[in-house]
Amino acid sequence: MKNETRTMQRQVRSVASNFKTREDGEEKRIEGYFAVFNSVYEIFPGMTESVAPGAFSETLDGDIRALIDHETMYVLGRNQAGTLELREDDKGLWGSILINPNDQDAMNLYSRVERGDVNQCSFGFDILSEETDFRENGDVHWTISKVRLYEVSVCTFPAYSETQVDARRKDKEIIMKRETEKWRAEMKARLKGESK
Repeated sequence: MKNETRTMQRQVRSVASNFKTREDGEEKRIEGYFAVFNSVYEIFPGMTESVAPGAFSETLDGDIRALIDHETMYVLGRNQAGTLELREDDKGLWGSILINPNDQDAMNLYSRVERGDVNQCSFGFDILSEETDFRENGDVHWTISKVRLYEVSVCTFPAYSETQVDARRKDKEIIMKRETEKWRAEMKARLKGESK
């Protein structure tokens, strides 16, 4: 199925990244990719997805926060405040977070990233448009083509939550049911055509 539009349900996806710290005079920053285009992420055996180039192009002027582990009480930066820079390039969604030296949680995270103890991320979003590829072996692959981005997070243990896995399982079940119904309808039409 192509260009399928979904109902809104906030999603979280995880990315293995190599976040780096950078000092520029007095400024401290955490930088890296929050999403990598065309990388296949396994949600569950038989269910994968990827993010297409351009998926973030219409959302980056929204009000987006950088968080620690998706916790809204730990705000590292915000694009509307000029403390979070996000941009798409050929590789994916790149971000730079300006660390507040007066925020002990942010400074602690900066030290953890600097040592390499924390180097992964996730992003929180709604899927606005995606394509579904139902493969002959029963696997399903989703290509996310357009999102509404709410937040990016530097994470200790990024992972798909059970909610996301369950949602994708239901998507797969719906697709399989549609495919079966379509096949049955085609077979009935053939039988009726042959019996005349």
